[in-house]
Amino acid sequence: MSRAKGDLAEDRACKFLYENGFMLVDRNFYSRFGEIDIIATKDEVLHFVEVKSGLDFESAIQNITPKKLSRLIRTGNVYMKKNKLDVNFVYDAIVVTPKTVEIVENITI
Repeated sequence: MSRAKGDLAEDRACKFLYENGFMLVDRNFYSRFGEIDIIATKDEVLHFVEVKSGLDFESAIQNITPKKLSRLIRTGNVYMKKNKLDVNFVYDAIVVTPKTVEIVENITI
């Protein structure tokens, strides 16, 4: 996927989060392990959000591999330590297709 397509999907995901009561905290946080696309809060919970896009839900969500999930978790840990945070947190995915934007909450269980 091109960077422009990825940015467009992330913009749609941010709009979706905002419209659903989330407050955006950060975008594209990098560590040596990887990147977190969006960091947001809602109801005193920090959400690390992985954005995936595709022509349909199945093809997009399948791109979250165990290796990708592991990198996401390690990067989340770096973020928490770097910012000295002691809050509840969760890892979510947002799937962006040409017609829909859907959130998949707590992708680590």
